[in-house]
Amino acid sequence: MKRLLAVIKVKGIQFIITTSFTLVTVLVMLFVGVMLYGKFAQTAEQNAYLHTQQILEQVKYNLDSYLNGMTQIFELVDDKIRRSKGLTAYKLSEQLETIVETRKDIVSIAVFTRDGTLLATTPSKVLRKNTRLTEQSWFQKAIEDPTNLNFSLPHIQNLFKGEYTWVVSMSREILLHGPDGEIPAVLLVDVNFKEIDDLCQRVGLGKKGYVYIIDLVGNIVYHPQQQLIYAGLKNENRSLPLKHSYGSYVEETLDETRLITIKTIDQLGWKIIGVSYMDEIVTTKKEISRFIFWLLIFVIVIVLLVLHYLSAKISRPIKLLEQSMEKVEQGDFSESEPIRGSHEVEQLSLRFHLMVAKVRELMHQIIREQEAKRKSELEVLQAQINPHFLYNTLNSVVRMVGNGKNEDVITTITSLSKLFRISLSRGKNIITVREELEHVRHYLIIQKMRYKQKFEYEIVVENEDEVLNCLTLKLLLQPIVENAIYHGIEHLADPGRIRIFAALIDGKVLLQVSDNGLGMSPDVLAQVKAGFYKTEEGSGVGIQNVQERIRLTFGEQYGLEIESEQEEGTVVSVWIPCQVAEGRDRL
Repeated sequence: MKRLLAVIKVKGIQFIITTSFTLVTVLVMLFVGVMLYGKFAQTAEQNAYLHTQQILEQVKYNLDSYLNGMTQIFELVDDKIRRSKGLTAYKLSEQLETIVETRKDIVSIAVFTRDGTLLATTPSKVLRKNTRLTEQSWFQKAIEDPTNLNFSLPHIQNLFKGEYTWVVSMSREILLHGPDGEIPAVLLVDVNFKEIDDLCQRVGLGKKGYVYIIDLVGNIVYHPQQQLIYAGLKNENRSLPLKHSYGSYVEETLDETRLITIKTIDQLGWKIIGVSYMDEIVTTKKEISRFIFWLLIFVIVIVLLVLHYLSAKISRPIKLLEQSMEKVEQGDFSESEPIRGSHEVEQLSLRFHLMVAKVRELMHQIIREQEAKRKSELEVLQAQINPHFLYNTLNSVVRMVGNGKNEDVITTITSLSKLFRISLSRGKNIITVREELEHVRHYLIIQKMRYKQKFEYEIVVENEDEVLNCLTLKLLLQPIVENAIYHGIEHLADPGRIRIFAALIDGKVLLQVSDNGLGMSPDVLAQVKAGFYKTEEGSGVGIQNVQERIRLTFGEQYGLEIESEQEEGTVVSVWIPCQVAEGRDRL
């Protein structure tokens, strides 16, 4: 007992150690995972901010380069015109046409007087009427601020007949040299807005992010969804970008959270605004967390497998000893090899196997004694002849002699002698089905004589050649038939009927006794099946004894099945294995 407690204690300590190591490992990995997630998430967010600023810086650089190029073109046009010695339209157009050919993004170049008269244009186009040229913003800014180059907002070029192109107008007042001296004029260079649009459309800030441009007062210069802006279906909050020239801030709305990044084009004061969606940054965090989660799961599984392997290697001898104990607990006392391990475990295993061997020896001794006792009891029960049955039979013979029924006397005494002969069977416990059916037939003949033809009987056998040669225990059917007569038919007002049926079904022998007697109530039937119902009548070899004999000889899967219903009768089925006469020694 002390050794057993020691095993349990060692096993418990090992479980605690393994669990502790596992718990510590999991906690450390979780701590590392949380730290890594925090660091990676912070780095991802910072990288997102930096990436957005770098993209906007590149956009700013590209726009600065492009606008500087346009400014240089404008200055070149201005210089060509100033150097021109005449005011003839032909000469001006010739000069301007040379410049237009150098840049495909220049839509048109035109020179106007301060009163709006067209002096020269290239490509040569017809000026539309009612353009209100002097009222347009680019013209007025050129007059009001003659020293600075003015850039207009994107608009449709509507001065000349022909194609209507989306342009940005550059304008400034210039001086023309004429015969009467210098004449102030307005130089207009229309640049195709598609170039600026292409520069901005190539910018991507995630899947949903975009870039838009506003001027100094908040007018939208470029927006990827400009038509929705003009239609009032989309709106941008331009108040904060107008207050800041550079930097980033987070804008929260009811539907979403956005990262706003601002860059300013110094030459024009235009502000490039990048809009990134925080849910995409959060998606990056989720991807990082998902990666770290699966990494932790993988590492934890590997660690657990290693711990399990080491624990199993250390505790294997104790586990083997535990398995041996479980086998003994389940009734398996078979011999097993001693367990190898530490000195203590080997000694414990040796003592345990000695104990099991002793217990096995004692159990075998008890089993032999119980089997001898059971066989002795069965032999006594089988050898019993009910005194009442013998007395009643002989008494019936005396009455038949007195009545001169000599044939009935001969039949009864003949059946009685054969009944005893089969009952003795030269001391054999195993007989054939043929002999068992013959025994019960003689018993029924005697009982029918005694009860004055109170019942009829029949014996039906299917597949006689196969069934009759099978082996069975002696005196299986007689106790069942006896119960059918005494408890079922004796108290009937009408003649009774007993049917004995034998057949071979699925390799098993079925011996069935059925009667049309009084039957049993459900309570009595339950007691009979459980083996609790006792009566003072009968041969002494009752239903429960038959059940025990069958299971002791053939196994627990064989035995009796009882069906009964009051006023309908009882059916008792006996199931035994089919074993022919050659297999008698096996029983």
